[in-house]
Amino acid sequence: MRLFIFKSDASPDLGAFCGDLAGLQLPSRFKPWRAIGAVATDKEPPYKLSREVIEAAIKERGFRLFRRSNKD
Repeated sequence: MRLFIFKSDASPDLGAFCGDLAGLQLPSRFKPWRAIGAVATDKEPPYKLSREVIEAAIKERGFRLFRRSNKD
């Protein structure tokens, strides 16, 4: 699964992974969302997050939220 990375403009330290470039499944309470990158199917995601956990969350809820540190 290709992973798309988003950043919430409403909550700048909040990020999300989603399975579609449009981010249609992302929670509306943190809109607007901005796509900031993608992870190919054969690459590990950034921020030391598990691809397995991210993909399971996307299959269950359509997205996986995470908090970005000030260093990112």
